[in-house]
Amino acid sequence: MSKKITVALIFGGRSAEHDVSLISASAVHKNLSRGKFDVRSLYITRAGLWKEVEAPSTDRRALEEGPARSFLPWEAGPAADRPFADIYFPVLHGPFGEDGTIQGLLEMAGVPYVGAGVTGSALGMDKALSKSVLRDYGLPIVPFETVREKEWRRARAAVTRRLLRALPLPLFVKPSNLGSSVGITKVGAAAGLPSALDTAFRYDATAVVEKGIAGRELELSVLGNDEPEASLPGEIIPHNEFYDYADKYLDGRTGFVIPAKLGARATARIRALGIAAFRALAASGLARVDFFLEKGTNRLYVNEINTLPGFTEISMYPKLWAASGLPFPRLLERLIELGFERHRERKACVERDR
Repeated sequence: MSKKITVALIFGGRSAEHDVSLISASAVHKNLSRGKFDVRSLYITRAGLWKEVEAPSTDRRALEEGPARSFLPWEAGPAADRPFADIYFPVLHGPFGEDGTIQGLLEMAGVPYVGAGVTGSALGMDKALSKSVLRDYGLPIVPFETVREKEWRRARAAVTRRLLRALPLPLFVKPSNLGSSVGITKVGAAAGLPSALDTAFRYDATAVVEKGIAGRELELSVLGNDEPEASLPGEIIPHNEFYDYADKYLDGRTGFVIPAKLGARATARIRALGIAAFRALAASGLARVDFFLEKGTNRLYVNEINTLPGFTEISMYPKLWAASGLPFPRLLERLIELGFERHRERKACVERDR
């Protein structure tokens, strides 16, 4: 990088993970080298309006002061040929951020950006679709069922019976398109299933119902485009009954073991599965892959992939790479390099098709 590169962070957004995005963007902003990058900050309000701000902040009231616009300001100043940024870095979690929507906007604009493209983002965000794809690729996944909200409203008793016949208790009920453990309920008794589904449908029109796996929660970070690499795996030790939103972002009492205490064979297996999941779901740039290691059987399951994982100071994605020898500032540089690399390849494909 012979000259400073202008990076535009995009954060906030319309999803229930808005506040997590503010924390992540603040950490990315702090760790981007000012010797290598000029950083611009684009805040998206909860209403979906855009505005440039001085820096990311967790003070939403201050961020939302002053005028905002209904679309991304591609140019800066009076010179129309002067780009707003050399590359865009979405730090948006949840719907309208990591589900392919912002990626589609950036693709249409023809600008470089960090992270997965439209297909990988959409697949990674939709738990029902991603599990189906992983199953089709022969990767081990937790047994699951999907429920549509209209089906649930029309035939609650029949749906409840179907789920309880298909899956043993305990169950986990999740919105299909959301992250950060928002809207997730653990169901230990059949009587709790209806309220858990009602909770999931507050956030999405599709719910995923999974068999509860007793065992260890493991995660690893993946980095790369066509030749992805996996970090050392880490283990989550939840303070609450499971690793929920409060445990992740509010209480701060979750335990982490980095690297996870696994044998060489198990470590190699989980890293290979992480890369296989990354490729199966057409991810690029970055992803965190989550696993369960079942107690008693030592069976390893791919739980889900997160194509825009948390970037807070305590988030597993940067912590795992730091433990693998790649500190936070260098990790961000590598992600930006990968964004430019992917853009060059996409641009070459478009030009060949003309």
